Amino acid sequence: MSRSSRIEHVESIVAGNAHFVRIRTEAGLEGVGQSACWAYPNAVDAIVAALVPTLRGQDAGRIEHIWQSLYRIGPFRGSVLGGAISAIDIALWDIKGRSLGVPIWDLLGGNCRERIRLHLLILDDLEPGELATTARKAVDDGFTAIKFDPIPNDGGLLGLNALVNAVKERVSAAREAVGPEVDIIVELHRKLTPLQAMPVLAAIAPFQVLASEDPIQIDSIQSQAELSRRMPQPMANGERLNTIWEFKELLAQGGAQFVRPDLGLAGGISHVKKIAAIAESHHVAVMPHNFLGPVLTAASLHIDAAIPNFVTQEYPLTDETDWVHAVSGLPKRDGGFLPLPEGPGLGVELADLEALARVSSPGLPSGVALRADGSVAGSV
Repeated sequence: MSRSSRIEHVESIVAGNAHFVRIRTEAGLEGVGQSACWAYPNAVDAIVAALVPTLRGQDAGRIEHIWQSLYRIGPFRGSVLGGAISAIDIALWDIKGRSLGVPIWDLLGGNCRERIRLHLLILDDLEPGELATTARKAVDDGFTAIKFDPIPNDGGLLGLNALVNAVKERVSAAREAVGPEVDIIVELHRKLTPLQAMPVLAAIAPFQVLASEDPIQIDSIQSQAELSRRMPQPMANGERLNTIWEFKELLAQGGAQFVRPDLGLAGGISHVKKIAAIAESHHVAVMPHNFLGPVLTAASLHIDAAIPNFVTQEYPLTDETDWVHAVSGLPKRDGGFLPLPEGPGLGVELADLEALARVSSPGLPSGVALRADGSVAGSV
């Protein structure tokens, strides 16, 4: 083991509701990563602190060995541990690329495509007319795919018929606005029960949505897979799953036609590359989940470039506005596409920690969503 490649320092950074990791070797090489367990950044920070003694002194180039060491060192698993290991893994790949002077995608077998197709993430709760205007603007800006939540904020208070009609009206408005050539993805945010999901999905089937994402709560992999088997249109699941074993079970049971691993939650670059391979073996495509800023966007781009079964990358315009002073180096968007990262490693830098805290992701909401009778409806 080269002394210069040994891990000397691990910095865990909680910035607002976001969490980042910076790792430095004895030779002075630095790598950056980010977790996506955005509701509990302080818990991720505590786990990284617990893992530092295991990391210090290890050869930063033994990425898979370190991944296995961190995952197997203790008896407990879950999204908080997944977020910690993901951030560390991304930072180690950043160091590897920087040490060799090449982008990470080049180390993953080279690029399968020349540019990365994006789908614009529309975050606001919009009335049909507002949604149509926003969708049309996205198409005029060059996007060939959009994603939005068609369930109004008060959807949990609506009766079934009203809920179905509200969703149908919004999807219809978006389809009319963008025309037949643009892909529509609907994000249902785990707001429906299986018995609600079936009529809602049936109602929007005529609009040929590319995928319907997370219609129901993710508590049961079996339930998600069963709904996917019962509906004729493609489902998309997986943004809250952490491991290849969870994705394997989902797909083995006839689950999603699209999988949605998050690079900051599902084990980083090392593990998501494996998830993509498992998906490929099931003839399933990959749409990485991403809304937490340019560090995770950059990590996603390297996976997108290197896997054959990539379809489209989730992309928030906040990368270009809110985060511009906090993170530097993200490739410049060209319409609905991003070019491949060209710099060594990840290709981005943490530019301003104070700015990071100002633009960090949303934390836990002030209260859980309730039904009309006051009972708990679900989580985000």
